[in-house]
Amino acid sequence: MLPLDMVSAILDSVQEAIEITDRDGNIIYVNPAFCRITGIPFAQRTRENIFNISPDGALALALKTGKPVSGHRTKVGGSNAEVISNAVPILVDNQIVGAIAIFQHITDVIKLLEELRQSTNIIRNLSDKFGQVTQGKYTFEHIIGSSRSIRECIKTAQMAASSNSTVLLLGETGTGKELFAHAIHNASPRKDNPFITINCAAIPDALLESELFGHVKGAFTGAIKEKIGKFELAHSGTLFLDEIGDMNLLLQAKLLRVLQEREFERVGSNQTITIDVRVIAATNRNLRQLVREGKFREDLFYRLNVVEINLPPLREHTEDLLDLANHFIIKLNRKLGKKVTGITSEALAALHNYNWPGNIRELQNIMERVMLSLENQQVTLQDLAPHLGININPLTQTEEMELLPLDKVEQIMIQRALNKFGSSVEGKKEAAKFLNISLATLYNKIKKYKINF
Repeated sequence: MLPLDMVSAILDSVQEAIEITDRDGNIIYVNPAFCRITGIPFAQRTRENIFNISPDGALALALKTGKPVSGHRTKVGGSNAEVISNAVPILVDNQIVGAIAIFQHITDVIKLLEELRQSTNIIRNLSDKFGQVTQGKYTFEHIIGSSRSIRECIKTAQMAASSNSTVLLLGETGTGKELFAHAIHNASPRKDNPFITINCAAIPDALLESELFGHVKGAFTGAIKEKIGKFELAHSGTLFLDEIGDMNLLLQAKLLRVLQEREFERVGSNQTITIDVRVIAATNRNLRQLVREGKFREDLFYRLNVVEINLPPLREHTEDLLDLANHFIIKLNRKLGKKVTGITSEALAALHNYNWPGNIRELQNIMERVMLSLENQQVTLQDLAPHLGININPLTQTEEMELLPLDKVEQIMIQRALNKFGSSVEGKKEAAKFLNISLATLYNKIKKYKINF
């Protein structure tokens, strides 16, 4: 058992107020915290009876009922101190010999509750942020194509990746602007930090400001809780603003300020938030024309257009069609559980002659629709025709062939010969003989056109 002087020292050092009575309610002890909180001296308090001074308090209730009392809110008898008390009877051999109460001033409890609320908000915000933060998914290795135009775009993007400069990606829908944005982020020093995307055209103007900058609770009707904006989520990383050309002029002004000052306020708040974000913007619209028409701020255009990358439409780099088609075949084989080996020369010719208004995304969608029901090992012209608006008949095929450049005709003929005679050494010899070229020339042509078997 602890010595009495040690017990007394312990009770005196506790920061919460302590009050002890005997079984008749006579107050026999209060600690220094009690005197500090209530302003009542030890000598005065220990001359009083709890039933007289505070008959409805937690201590009196514990003595009367013989049961613990918790969370009891009351004023301390003889003072104006409002407290939250917990009290228990003291039992010896199952007999009540007294009671003890421990309490805190209500302001201390309120302070603790406020700290708890703030901590809860921080946890909730971190949880919301964790659920929204994403990483870049693609690298430059995911960009398919060896044409000159694509290689030039990759080269410019790789140089831009090493800096913090704003990048403006221009190009038609489906040309791979988001893919380039991911790749730039993943090749930059920010690659381990968030990559946040927002499609400015997909969100109504009334909500876009909140999406970009966040809002505080009650900022507008429906703002039932605090929201973290995309800029804040992207702190230390990259923010990809897709379809920037569809942003209204008011938000353009606010975006310009963020790009220049690196700070903003949430909607409904006057607290300034400083951020470090690298911005990559993209649009399929002619921003220069929009500037001339007064629909896009000229100062914002030049602030965004530090590094400009123009992604070509697919019809301008059709030499990449075979690589792209084979890439999608491999990808879709895994997704659909197919075993498609490639595409026939006639089908490839049809792809070359199509205008591709939806660009690479349209090619991917067409390949998936074809392969969903494909039973053969190769994608044929007959498979593609319904999706490309082609009417299959011998005359049509002849006319289409007549429109091809000579190098494409040569590529198709070599592919057909290899399909007919096989890809073995003997097959290549027969193919070369049939095409009236040497075997060495055939090998050079296969390498030149990257012909797959």
